[in-house]
Amino acid sequence: MSPTSPAGPSSTPLDEVVDICRDLLRIDTTNPGDGTGPGERAAAELVAGLLSDVGLDPVLLESQPGRASVVVRVEGDPAGTAERGALLLHGHLDVVPARAADWSVDPFGGEVAPDPANGGVECLWGRGAVDMKDMDAMLLAVVRDLVRSGERPPRDLVLAFMADEEAGGVQGAHWLVDHHRELFEGCTAAVSEVGGFSTQVGDQRTYLLQTAEKGIAWLRLVAHGRAGHGSQVNTDNAVTRLCEAVARIGAHPWPVEVTPTVRAFLDGVTDITGVEFDPEDPSALLDQLGTTARWVGATLRDTANPTLLEAGYKQNVIPGTATALLDCRFLPGHEERLVQTVRELAGEFVDVEDVHRDVALETAFDVPLVDRMVEALLAEDPGARVLPYCLSGGTDNKSFSQLDIPGYGFAPLRLPAGLDFAGLFHGVDERVPLDALRFGTRVLGRFVRSA
Repeated sequence: MSPTSPAGPSSTPLDEVVDICRDLLRIDTTNPGDGTGPGERAAAELVAGLLSDVGLDPVLLESQPGRASVVVRVEGDPAGTAERGALLLHGHLDVVPARAADWSVDPFGGEVAPDPANGGVECLWGRGAVDMKDMDAMLLAVVRDLVRSGERPPRDLVLAFMADEEAGGVQGAHWLVDHHRELFEGCTAAVSEVGGFSTQVGDQRTYLLQTAEKGIAWLRLVAHGRAGHGSQVNTDNAVTRLCEAVARIGAHPWPVEVTPTVRAFLDGVTDITGVEFDPEDPSALLDQLGTTARWVGATLRDTANPTLLEAGYKQNVIPGTATALLDCRFLPGHEERLVQTVRELAGEFVDVEDVHRDVALETAFDVPLVDRMVEALLAEDPGARVLPYCLSGGTDNKSFSQLDIPGYGFAPLRLPAGLDFAGLFHGVDERVPLDALRFGTRVLGRFVRSA
């Protein structure tokens, strides 16, 4: 299948999900976060064509030239829609940058090849393979199959494929909420990325279903000092002040605090493994989680990581200012406390400025919609366990929370036990197993037909 030739009407979702994902991966939608990059228009046009091909009427909208999103509504059972409202299924089309020299394959080649690190399992490789063009492809394959079959879902479905998630959604989901909220009228729940994937908890295959996510505070430190000649003694050096502030913030021991979602997850791990959670030393329980421990460990506390430093313009000139960027993530209810702590750690001569902030989310696990997710997973993988968890990153569900739409992460993947799934997000040699793509398509097919 090529971007200009969608799969024919005889294709099944399992036949076409790999082709759709591959075509999306071959479109460079890099989002550096600074207003540059190719934009999402080409990928949006591919998505709109796949939806139009089965008789749907998608809307393609640009917040700026090239920054394109696609939204379409699939009519469902009027009685179900009246009772439960519409269900929003959404993904993003942009990806973070990839340095080709660091990869073993072309990051925009959409190559199918074995994964030597995981027993040679066949994978689809490329930037966006798990974040999140895999989910985009699964949604498209499932909905195309649903519409072709003439089935009516149990309630209205609203599908949205958006720009700019990797830069906070300002030109994507946030822009749509601000300027085209009528497209989401009647939506009472949203489903998106980074949940429903499998991990090993002890000897038990366990799926993590995302019901919470930390908030974002991207901050800039601006240190001030006295500019001068590099040969002089300077006790008001902005670079020194910045480095001292960055070191204090980077080394700060944020306390362990357990939210309701994290507590439910930890209790589930204890039930499976018999290992109790010790807030003074979480390592014994986290050791049961393999590489997923990196995500889970980050949800036990607020975090503030320095990510970029910038100062000066010549070796023998002391600059008057120096700057750093921080990626701070806070638990629900902790936003102002985190920012105040950063200000105190930064010190007297360092200003703290907002670059971008967005909310933390926490929603219910014990609801019928989650029951349908669990049922769909267990129908395809009997004997597995499903636990709620909190995402240490963020999703476009933050934007839709402004419309009082609770959001969940459910991009189901059954993964090889040894795959470092957490490390693939924004990492080198991003890839998704073909069997996982097909598994997720089967699960999502069951879910949308029952939700």
